Amino acid sequence: MVKYILKRIGASLFTLIIILSVVFILLRQMPIEGYFDNFDKLDQAVIDARLHQMGLKAPILQQMLRFFTGLLHGDLGISARYSVGAPIADIIAQKAPLSIQMGVLSMALAIALGIPLGGAMARSKSKFWDRFGTAFIVFVNAIPAAVYYIYIQSYGSNALGISMLFDRSRAISWVLPVFSMSLGNIAYYAMWLRRYMLDELNKDYVQLARAKGVASRNITMGHVFRNAFVPMIQYIPTSLLYTVGGSIYIESLYSIPGMGGLLVDVISRQDNPMVQAIVMIYSCVGIVGMLLGDILMVFLDPRITFAKKEGVR
Repeated sequence: MVKYILKRIGASLFTLIIILSVVFILLRQMPIEGYFDNFDKLDQAVIDARLHQMGLKAPILQQMLRFFTGLLHGDLGISARYSVGAPIADIIAQKAPLSIQMGVLSMALAIALGIPLGGAMARSKSKFWDRFGTAFIVFVNAIPAAVYYIYIQSYGSNALGISMLFDRSRAISWVLPVFSMSLGNIAYYAMWLRRYMLDELNKDYVQLARAKGVASRNITMGHVFRNAFVPMIQYIPTSLLYTVGGSIYIESLYSIPGMGGLLVDVISRQDNPMVQAIVMIYSCVGIVGMLLGDILMVFLDPRITFAKKEGVR
């Protein structure tokens, strides 16, 4: 088990290094205007001096080595256009807490709604809850998220009598963005739990329990749900990707001063160092989510074994 976990951690680190390297190289291919504010008003001597100060005159491999060395010391660089000369780590430290709060709330809401919906769909196959849940899952996955995000913002704001823009001091202002951010995960949890529960309901031990006269509710909750939820554990950390993807657009839509809105802002300003740092953070979130999912499966599923079968070489 330890060997497996170490391999997964090593693979995750390797994947992260590849992603960061690709992003680093691509951003270095962009015009140098992305590293300056008021580029057109600067003399060439000033531009060259600034590029030299930022290390952009060095060979690309040397720049990359300096970048990764800085990461090990917590240095994400400095902002070129969003807040000229300000350490990127300080800017992100101001924005990240709000995004984390919204992400945690949306994940909690998704678990609270998605898991019961998936269970209800499995228990009432081809009936109301199954049809309702299927329609909801198809709706969320088939329609571009940006479309229903806008409708939720427009009609939800009118229904609640609140501003369309986020106000951190008003609790009701959190409802629409958190709900919007959770929709993808609600559909995700419901779809997979339904699938796993239906697989369990068709197994021999369920048929035997029914033949012995065990109540259907006891079979469903005492055995089927417990066995079906084990593989679901793998998808809960992985669903951080849905939360991250949703937050980028939603925070910009509601003018939420978090990481998602910040990423959209720095891309529009062509602040290359900040784009690089934020993409790195989002990549880390996604990779850590998948790593945690794999590790949780190892600890929670007793059917997983790492012992070699007899006769296997």
